[in-house]
Amino acid sequence: MDENLFEITVEQLAQVGSDEERMGLRVTSNMPSSDAIREMMTLVRSVMFPGFFDRMPVTERTRRGVVSVDTEKIMNIAAVQIARGLTFCCDKSSESAQVEAYRMAEKFIARLPEIRRLLLTDVEAVAKNDPAVSSFGEVIFSYPVIQVMTHYRTAHALYELGVPIIPRIITEQAHSLTGIDIHPAAQIGEYFAIDHGTGVVIGATTIIGSHVMLYQGVTLGAKNFNYDTDGHPVDEPRHPIIEDNVTIYSNSSILGRITIGHDTVIGGNVWLTRSVPPFSRIMQGKPISEYGFADGAGI
Repeated sequence: MDENLFEITVEQLAQVGSDEERMGLRVTSNMPSSDAIREMMTLVRSVMFPGFFDRMPVTERTRRGVVSVDTEKIMNIAAVQIARGLTFCCDKSSESAQVEAYRMAEKFIARLPEIRRLLLTDVEAVAKNDPAVSSFGEVIFSYPVIQVMTHYRTAHALYELGVPIIPRIITEQAHSLTGIDIHPAAQIGEYFAIDHGTGVVIGATTIIGSHVMLYQGVTLGAKNFNYDTDGHPVDEPRHPIIEDNVTIYSNSSILGRITIGHDTVIGGNVWLTRSVPPFSRIMQGKPISEYGFADGAGI
């Protein structure tokens, strides 16, 4: 490549363009680190399930020491990354961001036992909803829903504390790993299970009760958006409310601020934009028997 052309190209790339100025995309030394957040979540996973994801064997005798060391590392990483998030998103000074970030990190660490309790209910829900499961340990080791829920429940705790940007980075890392997309602002109760999981989407204002089961490809999304006078979409409740003991089968889309009553079953490939009462059974408009298949014929 011509040396002058190379230098011209580098100069153009290095300049802060007008679009970057308009979008506020200035590079600073205090930007959050995706790698550091990924390391933090590796440690969180180890603390949630001691011995399962540690590089060195953990015994009952060493468990407390390992958890103590890992929790201190989580605290330190969280404090630094939260401070960077505050300066990057909230235009705070470095000094004030560090003070506020440390307080947030302390509160986050105090929530880890509750996050662990919720995750163990998720493990139990998965095991009880899948006859292929041989043990609770198998669920922890190998089921993508536990990985994504570890990220989601961690991110949701940080979101509730008012931490900017870091929660979204955490859930998007899990999205990349599992194909399951859960916004950190969504509210999900205990004993939550997803079977298979790929393609599941749960929007920001979704509210999910306890003992809810989803299958792959389920979307809990918005039907449409409202816009303000400047043409920006308004952040308001726009995703479904799923009450307790609901099962939603594969590739169904539940859209808008509607309520799915408790103890309801939504069949596969359903498009639903209206509320349904408790104990409902919502299935496809055309039964599969219409096509003449029986006992697996035609598959």
